Amino acid sequence: MTDQNRRYSPFPTSAEDRRTHEERQARNPTPQTESDSYRLAFADVDFLTMRDLRPVRLQLEMLKPELLLQDEGVVSTVVVFGSARIPEEDVARQRLKEAEDHAAANPDDAAARRAVTIAGRIVANSRYYAVARDFARKVSEHSQVPGHRRYVVCTGGGPGIMEAANRGAADVNADSIGLSIVLPHEQAPNGYITPKLSFNFHYFAVRKMHFLIRAEALACFPGGFGTMDELFEALTLIQTGKIQRIPVLLFGKEWWQKVINFEALVEEGTISPEDLEIFHFVETAEEGWKIITDFYNTHPHPNRWADPGMGP
Repeated sequence: MTDQNRRYSPFPTSAEDRRTHEERQARNPTPQTESDSYRLAFADVDFLTMRDLRPVRLQLEMLKPELLLQDEGVVSTVVVFGSARIPEEDVARQRLKEAEDHAAANPDDAAARRAVTIAGRIVANSRYYAVARDFARKVSEHSQVPGHRRYVVCTGGGPGIMEAANRGAADVNADSIGLSIVLPHEQAPNGYITPKLSFNFHYFAVRKMHFLIRAEALACFPGGFGTMDELFEALTLIQTGKIQRIPVLLFGKEWWQKVINFEALVEEGTISPEDLEIFHFVETAEEGWKIITDFYNTHPHPNRWADPGMGP
């Protein structure tokens, strides 16, 4: 937190007490002071990672990004989801060539032939990288009012479409947020996230909360399980009235209608016809930005950003 948000107290801070404790312990170690039980509880990582401390860890993961975002004056975000596997076109074409070369050298390998087909689809979908970058650029041109930063781009922190969105913000020297999560196979946060707004999570549930607490719009590009997870969670929250309606943009109508038959859900009676009005199909950055601005011209929701700390 910034110094201006710290209140005066006659007591030493926990950080000061920790330093005093560690310095004294280093000077005069004894069997008692070297015991695990003697560690300050808040400075004891082994203690904090115990199973019984899960409620405390959930609270800490909620608090840390919240306090830092408040310090930065971030009052609302535009969240961008999409596949980590869709790179920019040059990279996609290079990977296609490598797949073709491998298949040519292994003509009897069915998996190699299938890899060529998939690489070709990734090349076709790489156009969404450019659209996501352009969309984030347009959004970020409106996100940098000091002390009241609205429409700050927020992503999952990974490569692909997420990288494109953070990159679009960086194109106009705007800050953007990355909410990464610890996974066995996950890469490091992409290099376009603003370092002071690069967060890391252990719990998916808390990360999901942070995606939506400040969201004024959700932009979903083609993606896999993770993209679908975040999209359907948001649709459910809006459908049930658990959160106020926000624009939900699905980039690439043909792609979305190919992978999800929304109309079939209506026909089967599992959703209502009006539920299809929760989201909008769009193709370009201009279309997406216009839907957001038109929506907030008619649905200002002034109380949502009256207090940066507002949220569930």
